[in-house]
Amino acid sequence: MSCKIGEKAPEFSLFNSEKKLVNLTDFAGKNLIIHFFPMAFTGVCTTQLCTLRDDIESYKNMNAEVVAISVDSPFALAKFKEQENYSFDLLSDFNKSTSESYGAIYEEFVFGLKGVSKRAAFVVDKEGVVQYAEVLDNAGELPNFGKIKETLTAL
Repeated sequence: MSCKIGEKAPEFSLFNSEKKLVNLTDFAGKNLIIHFFPMAFTGVCTTQLCTLRDDIESYKNMNAEVVAISVDSPFALAKFKEQENYSFDLLSDFNKSTSESYGAIYEEFVFGLKGVSKRAAFVVDKEGVVQYAEVLDNAGELPNFGKIKETLTAL
């Protein structure tokens, strides 16, 4: 499966690092940026989320919320969030269903790990429609933050 521009964003219901359930429908009426990342505490993933953290005000000014999703447990994500001082939800897709429904999953990642989220970014508008979709096969690359902002500006 994959998630394409112009389609309804796949529903999700995931636990955040505070062990609260977060659903896509919680963001109805707001723009939502969904970032997927392979693993907490790794170099490029930390860069990706710190880039979001350091620019969070500009997203808020565009009426956009941010969530970041990985297959890490809520417990690992809680430590990662605390260590890096992230102000947005980190959501655990431990069972991999959300990563699969967005087409953002590696069958096999490094060290033979199976079912790890790909680095990806999606912009979902107030009506729940995908307006931007970027799934990276190379985990060493970062999403195009400029294109994400362009998409938000046009909404």
